[in-house]
Amino acid sequence: MEKKKILIRIGSLRHGGAEKVLVTFLKNLPKDKYEIDLLLNLYSGKYLAEVPSWINILYLNKGEMITTNRIQDIPKKAFRVIYQKLLKTFPKILYSLVLKNKKYDIEFAAIHGFRDEILNSPIKSSKKIVWIHNDLRKTQFHNYTDEEIRKFFGFDKIMVISEQIQKDFENLAQNKDEKSRIVRIYNPLDTDEILKKSDVSTSLSMANHHPIFVSVGTVFPQKGFDRLLKVHKKLLDEGYQHRIQIIGDGYDFENIKNLKTELGIDETAEMLGFTENPYPHFKAADFYILSSRYEGFPTVLFEAITLKKNIIATDVSGVKEMLEEGKLGLIVENSEQGIYEGMKKALTNPEFFEQYQERLKTYQMPFNLENSVNKIMKIIDEL
Repeated sequence: MEKKKILIRIGSLRHGGAEKVLVTFLKNLPKDKYEIDLLLNLYSGKYLAEVPSWINILYLNKGEMITTNRIQDIPKKAFRVIYQKLLKTFPKILYSLVLKNKKYDIEFAAIHGFRDEILNSPIKSSKKIVWIHNDLRKTQFHNYTDEEIRKFFGFDKIMVISEQIQKDFENLAQNKDEKSRIVRIYNPLDTDEILKKSDVSTSLSMANHHPIFVSVGTVFPQKGFDRLLKVHKKLLDEGYQHRIQIIGDGYDFENIKNLKTELGIDETAEMLGFTENPYPHFKAADFYILSSRYEGFPTVLFEAITLKKNIIATDVSGVKEMLEEGKLGLIVENSEQGIYEGMKKALTNPEFFEQYQERLKTYQMPFNLENSVNKIMKIIDEL
């Protein structure tokens, strides 16, 4: 049988959750079943090396993301923006020059930001899929209105990653056909790999072992690391000794690093940057803390659950579902005060978290990697 030809679009393969999930999915596909072109706006990212060799990687620009406004960087930055906007405005140029007029059976937006690029494809015969990883009401640069979210019903399948996002789309569906396009799929997560990687020894700075709170994520305002550092400072001032480790990189890295210095907490808060294997840090920490302002379905919590960590998480999309309404970890108000109260409870009453440890001992994930991959393959095969 002829292989289905699939085009997948995403910005880059830097260190975000959606990028990691996509690469995990690709790594677990059978290599003889599909013909896949992965089109990146920017050929960069730590996950590039993990993409299977049988997948054809194409790109619009090459090189690292430019996050500064230095004079010497402006021409290259401007060229990238203009070139990408040109190809978005005139998709026939992209499909003829970059994609060589290839005809695809499936066109797949791996994140919601590529909605218009896929829906405006000159290939009218292809089936179109979008993967929604965020609560669109509270995204980084653009909070979507009902009218904007309705545009996603132009896709043949809308893959959502949490119950909250699913309900939001279902409330906007105008008929049974639209409702049938929405499918909830847990993100593919390789729990065996997480457990194996967590056993790798690493040099952790653990002098005077005070309780350690670790947080992992791309350093964007969304992740609330500024709130986490301010709470850390407040608790230190009140005499509660502890340490913070933030693992991740992103355009806000320097701002958060500067805030850390301004608050005078360089000795107790570490920013470790991006690491390909954060799991030994998870394992060594006493608490995992999610300080996000908003999320879609924070897969990092399933990683913390896999490693049976004490969890404190702000009440954002997906958290109640993942932590079973607070049975597996402490859910706090989505505010600086909420984070403060959660961390203070951890420092003053650590035995409170024993109830979560008891439940985590026997907890079974509501999915496994194979089932998630098979479910997505089934969608592709049946379109």
